[in-house]
Amino acid sequence: MGIRREKWEKFLTTLQKCERVLVAFSGGADSTLVLAAARKIMRREDVLAVTAVSASLPLKERKATHALAALLGAEHLELETQELSNPSYASNPSNRCYFCKDELYGKLAPLASARGMVMVDGFNVSDRSDYRPGFQASQKWNVQHPLDDSALGKGDIRVLSRWLKLPTWNKPASPCLSSRIPYGTPVTVERLRMIEKAEEAVKSHGFSVVRVRHFETEAHVEVPLEDIPRLLQKNIWPDVEQKILSCGYEKVWADPRGFKSGRLNSPTENLAAKLAKKN
Repeated sequence: MGIRREKWEKFLTTLQKCERVLVAFSGGADSTLVLAAARKIMRREDVLAVTAVSASLPLKERKATHALAALLGAEHLELETQELSNPSYASNPSNRCYFCKDELYGKLAPLASARGMVMVDGFNVSDRSDYRPGFQASQKWNVQHPLDDSALGKGDIRVLSRWLKLPTWNKPASPCLSSRIPYGTPVTVERLRMIEKAEEAVKSHGFSVVRVRHFETEAHVEVPLEDIPRLLQKNIWPDVEQKILSCGYEKVWADPRGFKSGRLNSPTENLAAKLAKKN
């Protein structure tokens, strides 16, 4: 393990200093490692995992958090958030994530205070290279980032998770469904449900990394480049296309560029979305 062993020890020490933690738990590789580590060094009553539940969380991901928390022997609560009721979020500005995290941490804070716990999340070194407006909200609410404080990045997290035999060690990233909607196009429950069903149509054929970008009446399907030939096979694509059309879309397009994380953060992509909306 070498340098990772040193980071791991620093990570445990950083967590231990919190004494009691409330983990903002999405069920992804990052927050799962935080929860697993906390349970490793703390009593069960000193650890609480809380998952934010709203229309932007796919049902399968919601169920996965329950299974993971049970596996780790952690107390787990769901917390319903109302970010869609906030016009600042629903209008889908480029800093949309700030309002989501502000809503979440604003509701977690009283719970953490009542239990004498420190709020922690899965933010890590690798996240610093991406556009993360939600980070500002975490600073506002004094959320701690033990992974980041220990210089742990995505690669470290996956290696350590595999070492701990966590099922999330190779789990693909799964940002909220709202991230599939170009900035400026309002986020609605109806659109989120369309996206969720469309992505499940693709995943039903064995694809693990899938994004369906929502361009009004068009669905742009993204899978990794190496998976595109299989997606377009005659025994797969017609079924995928038909199922996505049944979700309410009028056109389905397989993006030949392949999957790219955070694609809609690109000004070029959002300009294309605005032009398509006008036409």
